[in-house]
This record gives sequence, C-alpha cells and structure tokens, in this order.
Amino acid sequence: MNRLNPFILFILLLACPAVALADDVDTIASETAKYKLFSPLTYSRQAINKQFDFDIPAGKTASNSDDAADNALIYTYLNRPDLVRITDAALQEEQSIPTINTKPSEYKTEITDKTIDIIDDIVPEDPVTIVVKKPNFWTIKGDYHLQFMQNYVSGNWYKGGESNYSFVASGTLEANYNNKSKLTWDNKLEARLGFQSTRGDTLHQFKTSEDLLRYTGKLGLQATKRWYYTIQLLTYTQFTTGYKSNDPKIYSDFCSPLNVNLSIGMQYKMEAFKKKLTGTVLISPLAYNFRYVGRNALLGSNSIESGHTLHDFGSSMTADLTWKFTDNIKWKTRLYAFTSYKRVEAEWENTFTFTFNKYISTNIFLYPRFDDSKKRDSDYGYFQLKEYASLGFSYSF
Repeated sequence: MNRLNPFILFILLLACPAVALADDVDTIASETAKYKLFSPLTYSRQAINKQFDFDIPAGKTASNSDDAADNALIYTYLNRPDLVRITDAALQEEQSIPTINTKPSEYKTEITDKTIDIIDDIVPEDPVTIVVKKPNFWTIKGDYHLQFMQNYVSGNWYKGGESNYSFVASGTLEANYNNKSKLTWDNKLEARLGFQSTRGDTLHQFKTSEDLLRYTGKLGLQATKRWYYTIQLLTYTQFTTGYKSNDPKIYSDFCSPLNVNLSIGMQYKMEAFKKKLTGTVLISPLAYNFRYVGRNALLGSNSIESGHTLHDFGSSMTADLTWKFTDNIKWKTRLYAFTSYKRVEAEWENTFTFTFNKYISTNIFLYPRFDDSKKRDSDYGYFQLKEYASLGFSYSF
C-alpha cells in the first residue's frame, strides 16, 4: 500500500515528542500538515533539511503543525522506509499540489430512515450469449424470364435467324465480392435461348431466335472513390446451331465462334439521380481478343483465314448500366466495343422492362450491332439489328 492509515498516523503523532509540543489543536490541523500526512507517502527533502539545520537553537522543539508533520514523516522514514513510493521532486514534475478549498459546503446533508438492500451478486435468469458473425462480403442476385415475343432480325444478322413469333427463356446470375477494403470481384453469367417455328421454313421444324452464353468477370482494386484498376475477362458463345429459313447452311454453332477478351484498364462505378442510375464503365487501352471456330465451314465468315484461331490486340470499352425510372419501368443497357485498329466490333444491347407485378412483365429488346469484319450488305452495310417485344413470366431476387 502507498497510503498510510489515518489511525496509524494519529498514533505516530502521539508517539513523536515534537507533536506533543504543538501550540494548539487548530494549528496541527492546518491544511499543509493535512496534505503531508494523508496524501500518498512522499520523500520530502524539506523535512530532511530541517533535521540538519544547525541554525536552530539547541533544545528548541516544534512549535507549529508543519514541523510536527515533518517530524512524523522522519519517524516513518526511519521505521517504515518501504512505504515511501515517490519523492516530492518527482511529484512536482508530474503535477502541482492541489489547492484545498477550506470554505464550508453550501449543501446540507439530510439523514433518512430508509435503507436500500444491496445485492452483491446479481445473476440473470437467462445467461447472455454474445455471437460474433463473420462478415459476408458476397452479394448474390439474379433474374429470370420466360416470355413469348414478336421478333425482327435483319437479313444480314451474323448468327442467322428470321423475323417471326417465338418464345425465349433468359437468366442472369450475379455473384459479387467486395471486402470493403478496396478489393472487388464481380461475376455475371448470362444465358438466353429462344426458339421459333415458321410455316414458310420447310427444312427446319425449329430454329433459334436467341442464343447466348456469356460470362463477364472483373477484378478491381480501388484507386479513388469511384475509379478502380480493373482486369476484365469476357467470354461468350452460343448453345446450339443457327440457321436461316429454307437454308441448310449452318451460320453459327457452339464454340463456333468462341470469343475471349482479356482487357486491363480503369473502371468507373456510377451512381446518379439518387442511385436510380447505377452501373460501371470500363475503359481498357490494352485488350487481347481470342477467337476460336471449331467448324471448318465457318472459318471464313469469322475473319479466320487459316487455322481455327484468331489473335487480336487492341483496345476496348464496356458500359453496363441500369436506369430504374420508376418501380415498374427499368432500362438495362450494355455497350461493348473492341477495335484492333484494323477492324471494329461494337454492340449495344437495350432491354426495357415493364413490370406488372412480381411474376408478370413485358420486355422490349433492341440490339444494334456494327462489325466491319463481315461482308458488307447492300442494304444495311456493316450494321445489323435485332429487335423483339415479349410478354410473359419473370422472377428476380
């Protein structure tokens, strides 16, 4: 302990001869003496110096409370030096001696007969359990559609097809990772497959009107609040063969072509109009495009002159945005462009969704496309167009 018991100090004062020579009780109770005796025991240089002061006449004893307190300290130093914890010089360096307020308190203490029972140990009836959950950095979402539609396809559409009435099933699944510490990893898998049947086609009972299998992956490292250093992997093909009416020629097939695009650039995450317009825009000055065609008959129509593969280096741009006009009207758009500085390939997908309730909606799909690696059409040039309007079932989560 570093504080003397007041009772022990009182005994020490009685045992010390210097205390008995005090003039009166009021003098002994002075504020300075109180502070020396009842504060944590401190080595006082002043008390030691007084004992070696030869100017004091012989036989003179303590005549005030301060001398009595110093003599009590000397007695304690000699008999219990282990209680001394600090010196007065060190104490003055840490803090000044507080000023003691000697004015009587204005507040009066009231005595009451009421008593309060204090319970030392309070044990709850049900023990409290603290559960710490590991944060989940993944966000999973998706939407699915099964709809009937009216479809228009230009005559030079690069995958074939025919304007007609048909139905289409589509699904989009997203799994996005964000550790809230600059690292993001976005994954999106899109699948669309539609079939049509026309009376004028005597060679095919069913043909595909919509056929897409596409994966988009983005690995980003935050640079500023909105900008990210990003590596994007884009790969897409189709499920089955593509025909034109009354034409036995196959215009496209699974992995014919298979396109893989790897790009490095800066991505901007957009939030505007009170977060009604959201999405990303990726600008990639360095992009590598790989194309594979499995069918020999499709090599020439996919810019491959020899072998089954094509390697291109250039730049690309990808914009993927969603604009929610109201709770029932939404516009999803995707703009993708790649150039090898010898050819340009650009496509712009637009889907307008009108939701009637949780399970019923209608879609309007507009898909213009530009590709100067294809043979120039006499009517449309290098432009291609696909459009359809559909009504059917939908589900999102």
